[in-house]
Amino acid sequence: MNSKILLVEDDLEMQDLIVDYLNGYNLDCTACLHPKQALNELKKDNTYSLVVLDLMLPDMDGFDLFKKIKKIQNIPILISSARNDIGNKIHGYELGADDYLTKPYEPRELVLRIEYILNKNSKQQIQINDFTIDKENNTLSLDNYPIDLTKIEFEIFLFLIEHINVNVSRAQLINATSLDLDTKDRTIDTHISNIRYKIGDNPKEPTYIKSVWGIGYKFVG
Repeated sequence: MNSKILLVEDDLEMQDLIVDYLNGYNLDCTACLHPKQALNELKKDNTYSLVVLDLMLPDMDGFDLFKKIKKIQNIPILISSARNDIGNKIHGYELGADDYLTKPYEPRELVLRIEYILNKNSKQQIQINDFTIDKENNTLSLDNYPIDLTKIEFEIFLFLIEHINVNVSRAQLINATSLDLDTKDRTIDTHISNIRYKIGDNPKEPTYIKSVWGIGYKFVG
């Protein structure tokens, strides 16, 4: 079965080019011109594998649309934008973007980056150290012993695992989970504390989830 890609792009010429190119690589691409159209599409269809998102859109900035998409589905998002400054790229990655591709680019590069993201996300079971994470069933085990995490705790742990040895901010964790956008940093700290307790990670000298002063946390593998 071909992977379904949702393209949000208001340049019709660019839209047609990308749709035709992706379809030629067995990627079933559906295009939306307007942010509201994209949101409605994701609300009625949860079988999309990835969103290719432009940032300069009518009636809604792409970053605002990014946040709304994540509240509907925790789906991979590749930003495709002419905004090539480092500030926009940093903000995109802080929100949880899987990739940021600056226009203009060759369509083949877009295909390669999509395939990389899809391949990474298709691995439903992750083995890190003594942890086994089952993404399909949202379960975690340590040395084959099941760890009972809440939905939010699992989302946080999974994001840390998928960004192993990388400093992750509290804002990134909020945006990558089903937490409300106005969630306070202290709430994240409480969830991290609960996770540490459940996996037996000493909060004073943690082995796995390290605190990064002034930033957030890092899973060390």
